[in-house]
Amino acid sequence: MLMPALLLLGLLASAAALFVAFGGGENKTRARRLQALRERHSDSKVVAADAQLKRLQKQRATKLDGVAQRFMPKPALLRTRLGQTGKDISLGKYGAICSGLALAIALLLAFRGAPFPLALMFGLFVGLGLPHFAIGVLIKRRIAKFTAKFPDAIELMVRGLRSGLPITETLGIVVSEIPGPVSVEFKQVVDQMRIGRTMDVALQESADRLGTPEFQFFCITLAIQRETGGNLAETLSNLAEVLRKRAQMKLKIKAMSSESKASAIIIGALPFVVFGLIWAINPAYMGGFFTDERLMIAGGGGLIWMSIGVFIMAKMTSFEI
Repeated sequence: MLMPALLLLGLLASAAALFVAFGGGENKTRARRLQALRERHSDSKVVAADAQLKRLQKQRATKLDGVAQRFMPKPALLRTRLGQTGKDISLGKYGAICSGLALAIALLLAFRGAPFPLALMFGLFVGLGLPHFAIGVLIKRRIAKFTAKFPDAIELMVRGLRSGLPITETLGIVVSEIPGPVSVEFKQVVDQMRIGRTMDVALQESADRLGTPEFQFFCITLAIQRETGGNLAETLSNLAEVLRKRAQMKLKIKAMSSESKASAIIIGALPFVVFGLIWAINPAYMGGFFTDERLMIAGGGGLIWMSIGVFIMAKMTSFEI
């Protein structure tokens, strides 16, 4: 009974993927044509700058990127996540990595004696989940580096403002003086301003791309100061001090909750480690989980309950500031 159900589930998943890939083709074509007409006949500098950026992205795109963009759901969101890593990872490369990993895992499990539908489903799970998790780790690491250097960048801007430089010139100084992700993000802001975008739009796009409250505070501070006036250097100096205290509070909370997080990681990983060790020592003993339908159902239920427990422990040991 389980094998037909797995085959039916695989067919439904394939049908859903085909619908996502090819469904709504006429609407997409109509939307692209309307956008092209708007860009061609609009007199707005912002629309012209957007059109120029799209042309540059289209020139850098390869055939593999076009195939991946057609078959992947929400390619714009995925491209944004890949850009947040700071690495040269295109949609085509990401799609090739996911496909190759899923195929390798599925073939490995099939050669080890697992049923092909189960091997295919597990391969898709690993092929889609592991790269997504790796991208998330790279994003968090880059954001942590950006947050650590961002107060220094603000203080450098404060010194430039107090010496009489305009805000646009201080952005260029940050690009040349502060290394790492801060320089890359501010360089994108400066480049967008050079092709005609306003500073507000360029900074807001960087804030949306980074997704950090620290940079959002910076954008809000500049917007409020421009509307109400006042000493911008003093305002940014206070913001840098607040961001440093915020980072210190995060480190204190991380140190106080480190024991709880370590216990949660050990408890959550222990069943999988024991399963892997027993399978490596005696594959026949644990092979029933891949061939016996009763053990497959029991193992699936155990994975669901373990996932719920890991999710609860993760929420209990995470703190928002």
